Amino acid sequence: MGKCVLLVVAAVLEVGGDALVRSGLKGGGWLLMALGAVMLVSYGFMVNLTSLDFSRLMGQYIAIFFVVAQLTAVLFFREKLQLPVLVGGAMVVGGGLTMACWRTG
Repeated sequence: MGKCVLLVVAAVLEVGGDALVRSGLKGGGWLLMALGAVMLVSYGFMVNLTSLDFSRLMGQYIAIFFVVAQLTAVLFFREKLQLPVLVGGAMVVGGGLTMACWRTG
């Protein structure tokens, strides 16, 4: 499995786990929170399965995480993205792309 795919799966697990915990805390019950906890632990394993340097890994992961989190906010929580989030997010994604594409000697 490619590193990018691993990072996307990890981001889905983290965002999904957090969303389930949030829903559980807002009256959804302990089962949602427990499932969210399992997803969060799974994310921890998944994100660390790559051979990337930790600093580069986290930089790229944060960009992917941002995109997945915003998609979740819009699609599942019906949030409307504000301009500061879009502008700041463009910088986050730009930084992630810089770390992914810039090759050093």
